[in-house]
Amino acid sequence: MKSQSVYSKIKDAAELIQTRFQGFKPEVGVILGSGFSGLMDSPEFTPIGTIPYSEIPHFHGVSVEGHAGSIKLGTFGTTPVAMLNGRFHLYEGYPMEDCVLPTRVLCSLGIHTLMITNAVGAINPKYRSGDLMFIEDHLNLMGDNPLRGAQMKELGPQYPDMSQAYSFDCRRVLESQATQLDISFHEGVYAGMLGPTYETPAEVRMLRAMGADVVGMSTVHETIAAHHLGVRVAGICSITNLAAGLSNKPVSRTDIVENSKNSLKNVEAILSHSLPLFSGADTV
Repeated sequence: MKSQSVYSKIKDAAELIQTRFQGFKPEVGVILGSGFSGLMDSPEFTPIGTIPYSEIPHFHGVSVEGHAGSIKLGTFGTTPVAMLNGRFHLYEGYPMEDCVLPTRVLCSLGIHTLMITNAVGAINPKYRSGDLMFIEDHLNLMGDNPLRGAQMKELGPQYPDMSQAYSFDCRRVLESQATQLDISFHEGVYAGMLGPTYETPAEVRMLRAMGADVVGMSTVHETIAAHHLGVRVAGICSITNLAAGLSNKPVSRTDIVENSKNSLKNVEAILSHSLPLFSGADTV
């Protein structure tokens, strides 16, 4: 059955990681979005080892610019973490089951919180390139759901509640630390689109009418998969560009990756102060 197959893949991958790093138990998982791989070089991060995706059972290689394709374990500040440097995207042609496998493996390592980072386009006219946004909620417009299909009882309930997909208490921690660091931020709704084309101006107007503040091509399915497994989720968006129709400048992948790197210092500061405080935040 599909549920057993999915469960077996998660178990295989997790067992390899646990065997390589016996005795190390991450508390927080971090998914590094486009341009965020520099967080692994942060002086706040003390690595204990890296495993390329090519060595992990059932993982694919990564073909997208800004995604290296490895998992690195260590401590960020004082917090034991496991970082995914690279995503598998639906628009690359992978099935949803494969796209959320790394997220499910992170969760199976015993983390209590998943911290998702990403690069996004601004839909809200008040947002500007270079701003940060903490995710309050999302719109799943990707045309798929990681829980679609046979019920996966080993992983969680068939109909999980999503009224607090993004942990309220974790978001308060992020906001409090950003305020203390004098780093400005927004709080808003993330729209997840399939891609790989960027949105048309008409689509951007539609998304704004639906209540979206930013748009991207990831995060939503990862959040659903983690929440299904009982892991809290928090999200930081690096706003790298204005969405189509809000600027005369064409949307460029190269610009997005470079602009997201400009947010690294602020994201690094926020995470180093926030991750140790997540252990006292709410549960799912």
